[in-house]
Order: sequence, then structure tokens, then C-alpha cells
Amino acid sequence: MLHNTIKSDIKQCYINLGHQLDNFIPRRAQNYLVAEIAKTLAGEYHKKNRVLVAEAGTGIGKSLAYLIGGIPFALFNNKKLLISTATVALQEQLITKDLPLFNQIFPREFSFILAKGRQRYCCNHKLEASCSTDSELQLGMWEEKPKKSDLDLLKRMLKATEQNKWDGDRDSWPTTIPDKVWQQIMADKHSCHAGMPKHRSCPFAKAREHLDKADVIVANHALLMADIELGGGVILPEPEQTIYVIDEAHHLPQVARDFSSAASSLKGAATWLEKLNQIVAKFAELADYQKANRFQNAIQDSVQHLVPTLNQIANTIDSSKFNKDGVYRFEHGELPAWLEEEAKGCKDASKKALQSLGKIQDLIAERTKENVIIPRLGEQALTEIGFYLQRLENLEKVWSLMAQPNHKKGAPLARWIEKSPERENDYIIEVSPLEVGYRLDQLLWSRAAGAILVSATLRALNQFSFFCRQAGISDAEAEGTRFLALASPFDYQNNARLVIPALKLEPQAEQFTDLLIEVLPEYLEGETASLVLFSSYWQMNKVADALRPLAKKNKWQLLVQGEESRNETLKKHKENCKNGIPSILFGTGSFSEGLDLPGDLLENLIITKIPFAVPTSPVEEAHAEYIESKGGNPFLQISVPEASKKLIQSVGRLLRKERDSGRVVILDRRIINRRYGKALLDSLPPFKRVIEYN
Repeated sequence: MLHNTIKSDIKQCYINLGHQLDNFIPRRAQNYLVAEIAKTLAGEYHKKNRVLVAEAGTGIGKSLAYLIGGIPFALFNNKKLLISTATVALQEQLITKDLPLFNQIFPREFSFILAKGRQRYCCNHKLEASCSTDSELQLGMWEEKPKKSDLDLLKRMLKATEQNKWDGDRDSWPTTIPDKVWQQIMADKHSCHAGMPKHRSCPFAKAREHLDKADVIVANHALLMADIELGGGVILPEPEQTIYVIDEAHHLPQVARDFSSAASSLKGAATWLEKLNQIVAKFAELADYQKANRFQNAIQDSVQHLVPTLNQIANTIDSSKFNKDGVYRFEHGELPAWLEEEAKGCKDASKKALQSLGKIQDLIAERTKENVIIPRLGEQALTEIGFYLQRLENLEKVWSLMAQPNHKKGAPLARWIEKSPERENDYIIEVSPLEVGYRLDQLLWSRAAGAILVSATLRALNQFSFFCRQAGISDAEAEGTRFLALASPFDYQNNARLVIPALKLEPQAEQFTDLLIEVLPEYLEGETASLVLFSSYWQMNKVADALRPLAKKNKWQLLVQGEESRNETLKKHKENCKNGIPSILFGTGSFSEGLDLPGDLLENLIITKIPFAVPTSPVEEAHAEYIESKGGNPFLQISVPEASKKLIQSVGRLLRKERDSGRVVILDRRIINRRYGKALLDSLPPFKRVIEYN
């Protein structure tokens, strides 16, 4: 049962919110969501499985709902509340707007913080080493010889750090730091030892201190996955002591899949392994040769197996097996016998090298702490070892997954080889799971003190089952997971129309692009703020080029995604609308989510095609192949549900606030004349429909 103190705090939040906001009108759906969150966390639906999955449409105010329903419960029960998001924009909204507002209406004191992964912070010691005048040390840390401009940037960063003008956070440096430069100086778990004097006050250690004290933590899905893959409680609080709010939850399965994947080059890896072979004697000497001798031998034995094997694999690969995109995928995840054998050997050798170098690192760290060796020398060596440990860990992960036998139960791993875009005659070995639900359940849902998963789009074809399967959440009634689908408060019937014109062609027809060029002007004429969504850049650019003369003649401002930065494109669109100039945005899939154009910034949304994803990536192809092998239909089981979610997200661009109005035009007749079309149409918001028939 929900404790009276929690009930009282929630009630007081509402009273204070009314005083805080002018014209505050309580929203029924928001109140209901708050109540369901609090009841779920209190175990009123299931004592053990305290999980709520809620689809909350635009305009409900879901972020304020989970703060009001979650924070009072977490504080009363001495738990941490962790809010995980997919986008930086939502993190910023929570930190700068929603949490400060909640702080004003909540009757008790609490603290909140934005958590970032270790890799968002600079390691001061690595930064010093990268700027070192010792050219051998400096060059040993780069895979390729650094440019003068890169070294100059590092020196400016070092100076700013020494003068306390930069806190070591990548996001707070005034200019963009190139990835290859950041790779040299970012903090990592191997070379950044909290026990070492130099690392006790490093940027990441300082950030962790604040994190441990905060009641509410805002993070992203990638950081959450990084923590639970390490066992939980390493970067973020322990799952058993944490109530998770997963906002933008529809992104979590993909992030989890990415985190469980691994990739490594063949000849590129052989190159840095040779460098390790040459330098390991220096490390063993610092670690005390008598104790470290056997570890040095183990590393050198491993490298002597790995280097020729990796080169041999690269030379044995049959180049005729690659498709036009430079990918060679192994059907059903099954490797040829020769590669299966080599994978086992590479797995064992990389594991042995990783463990042995870890032992040498421990010995050096111990001797540095005890001042047996000069701290400067010890810490430089630990930084260098950190680079190699990171690479070895990745190499071991790749070859462990490659060597892992396929289980009879469950989906196989997707395994493929890609031609390296950076190094001629080199290849990248890649492995990815097809389904990650089991891992999420094992590492997160079964351990969490409570979990609230929210998004504006969680259902596909009006069902939660597709998301549940992806995210590892049981939708069986006996399991006790609570499911809510809360409709948006918008008046769709009176404020928006859904128009489906009677077109003579479907999108797969060769002449469809020409048809778009012909019919689009009719739906742009007389409109002041339009967004046209395309399924490909090629089609978008072809249509844009064809319509430019007409746009110029009609004094329309045509703004095409990719011609300028996203921010600049949207800024120009807003200026056009403000000045009464007809503005037309052309965009692809990325403009169908996270684009907020309220009021008169968007009144005319045109979708050229149902957003079916073509399974072209090796993982998608492997997933479709697996479903077919089980007698299923990948189009109906993957493509249609995914298209349903994307279509809902796309039409969600139109109405952003309660008084917004406009129309959606779908130029794809398959939504009317195909069997699956009705299910897609019925899953959309209840717009007033205008369906034209031939």
C-alpha cells in the first residue's frame, strides 16, 4: 500500500503546481498516470514485479507525471530515482526546466544531477602524456602520426585544465573536439585508477562524487547499458537500490543491441599487437621482472599466435562473397569450419593476453602507490597499458562472440565481415545479437526496485506485444506488469484532417518520383508552413531539384535537409513563418521524430510513403532470415509493426499543443488497398479522415 506521507507529498505537489503556474488546468490523463506510477511502485499490482509500461501521447505531460509519481516514493524509501533518456534534448529539458520546476513544488529537499559516461570526460594524465615532449611516449599513444593542429589543440586543453578554466567535460569545451583527438585523452576504466594520486581529482572522479550524493540522476540509455553490462552499480547506483524511469523507451532495445555488439579489424589489430609485443618488456621491468616474467611470456606467446592468424584470416577471406556494400554475411550466423577453428584460437589468445596485461597493470599500480618506482614513470606506464587493455578487451569480446556456438533455443548471433573503409586489404569482423530482451530482463528488470517505461510511441498496431518482445518484458497477466495507453488530450476530430488522395501509382512503381513532382504542388499551394517527409535522400533531392523553379516563381522558401545543419534549417523555417513567407521543409526519417514545430510552424504535413524499412543491414537481414527459418513472416512480424511505430511518430509532428491545427496528407495508397493497411490506419490518432477513391 502507498504510505500516507507519499500520498500527502503528491497531493501537495498538485496544490503548489496550481500556485506556481498561471492558468494551470489539471489534466485527467496526467493525474491518472501519476496515480498508476505510485501504485505500481508501491507493489499494489504485484509485490515483486513493479513495472509499468505506459504510452502517453503528446500533451499529457508525462515528464512531470513521473517526477510527481516517482520522486516522493523514491525518497521515502531511500531509493535513487534514475531517469534514462535517448536524446540530449530531453536531458536538457529535464535538467533546465522540469526538475527545477518540480523542486519548487515539492515540499521536501532533494538533489538532482546529469550523469555522463566516463568517456565524456578527459583523463588529465593522458592529456599530459599526449602533450609530452617525450616523442616515443607521445607517438606510442597514437595509431597514426598526429597532425600539428591536433597537438596544438591538446596543448590548449592542457593549459585550460591547469588554469581551472576547463572541467574536463567534452561537452563544455567551446569547440568540437575531433573524435580521433578525444580517443587519445578520454578517461577509461583501465588507465584511470582512482587509487592513484593523479586520478583522485580527475574530472570523472569529481563528477562521481556528486553523483553518489544525488537523489535523482538523469542519464542516457547508452550510459545505463554500459553500467548494467558491467554488472550494475559500477557507474550508476545498484539496480536493487534504484527506481528506473525509462523515457523515450522505444529506443532502449536498439541501444541494448548496439551495446552487446562488437567489431574489430584484422590487419589493424595485428599492427597494434606488434607494438604491444615490442613494449611489454618495459612494462614487465617496471612491474618487477621476477613477478611479471610469466605474464610477459604469456602476452608474447598470445601475440605470436594472434598476429599471423589475423593476417592469415584477412588473406584467406574469399572476396567473391562480398555484396555491393562490401559486406559478407554468414547465413544463420554459421561460420565456415576453418574460421570457426581460428575464432576459438583467437578467443583463447586474446583472453590470455588481456588477463596477463591486467596482472602487470596491478603490479605497477601497487609499486607506484608504495613509491617503489617514480610516480611519473608508473603513471605513464599505466596510461599506456590502459590503451592496450581497452583494445584487448574489445578484441576478446569480438572473438568470444565469433567462437560462441549457436544455441538451439533462441535466435543466433548475426556475424559478418566488412571491407575496411580506412585501410586497403583490411577487413572488420562484426558480431551482433538479434534479440536482447532476455539480457535486459536478466540484468535490469528482474533486479530493479521498480521500473517505469514511458514514450509517446510504444505500441505497434495498437498492441504492446512487439515492444515487450524487443525489451524483454513479459505481457503475461500473471507476471503483473502494468500496461497503460493514454490518449493525447488533443481534439483530433476538430483540429486536424487526415487526407489520403486517389493516386494512380504506389511507391514501388518506377514512375512514383515523377508522380510526386506532379502532385506535390497541389498540396503545397496556399500553405504557409509545410513539412514533406521522404523515405530516401535520393528521392527527396530529385523532387527538390524539380520543384525549385516553381518554388522560386511562387515565392516559397524550400529548405532541404542536409543542405545546411539541422539547427540552421529549422532556424530559417521559423524566421520564414514569423515573417509570413511560405516555408516548406523537405526531410527524411530523422525529421519524423523529435522535431517540435508547434502552432503556425507546421500546419501541413505530407508523408510520401509508409516508412517501411528495407532489411539491408546485416543484422536486419539476419533477423528476417531467422524468422523465416521458424516459419514466420518477417514482413508482418517486423516490417509492419516497425512501420506502424514510425508512421505514428511521423503524424505526431503535426499537433504539438492543444490549440494546434492542420492536416496530414499520406501519398501512399497501400494504407487503403492492402490487407495490412487498415491496421496501420487504425493505429493512428483519430483524425477526421478524408479518403479519396478513384
